[in-house]
Amino acid sequence: MAPQTGFQAGFGLEGEHSRCYSAAIIPVEQNGVQVLRFCETGVGRQVAAMVKIIGCAAALMAIPFSAPAFAQAAADPAASGQSSYTINIGDELEIYVWGEERLQRVLHVLPDGTIAFPLVGQLKIQGLLPQAVEKLVSERLKSQYKGDVPNVTVTVRSAAGLSFSVVGKVRSPGSFAPGRFINVLDAVSLAGGPAEFANLDGVTIIRHKGDQLITFKVKLGSLFKGSTGGGVLDKNNIVPLVAGDIVVVP
Repeated sequence: MAPQTGFQAGFGLEGEHSRCYSAAIIPVEQNGVQVLRFCETGVGRQVAAMVKIIGCAAALMAIPFSAPAFAQAAADPAASGQSSYTINIGDELEIYVWGEERLQRVLHVLPDGTIAFPLVGQLKIQGLLPQAVEKLVSERLKSQYKGDVPNVTVTVRSAAGLSFSVVGKVRSPGSFAPGRFINVLDAVSLAGGPAEFANLDGVTIIRHKGDQLITFKVKLGSLFKGSTGGGVLDKNNIVPLVAGDIVVVP
């Protein structure tokens, strides 16, 4: 158990509340989880609330946090965008069932959007998230195990099915399949960059969503001109592309 740290505060009150008010906030461990325990003596609800707020802030700053926890958060796949990537035809996947070497495969998604996996059979996975494929494989494997199914991991090794088009005022318009995750800024760069008189603040992305086509605009002008001023970039303009997107540069 980690050493306990705490916060203590005392106030001398005047008038009708002439007694001292004191409080302590002490981190304790309950069922392996560190929590804060608040202890108070004295009178005055408003003062008690104030001490709780001040004390909680001080106690949280006093609790040591481990560096690996922050490193793990930084390495979270969600930060890289892969967790929101839907699987496309032609993608290369690695599927691994922990502790089962016979159930480790590198597969390509077939033109019909399916894969074949041992003990599972044919699976339709086009348009699914990797996490959804993990659950699907686990469900199909339940009949093969008496107890719990080992953890299943699905990784997109190559986004070969991620193809898109760039049209309009770019130097080399066309269709591209870079085999990696890409955003709209990368797409314009792959198309040779903007042509003369291109309106980079009016770039439009056309995307298929079910039976509909949706469009949204992004502003890339300041990025290509290098005039961001050293500030924080607006991530809403650095849109990740999905298969079938059409980028129009007017």
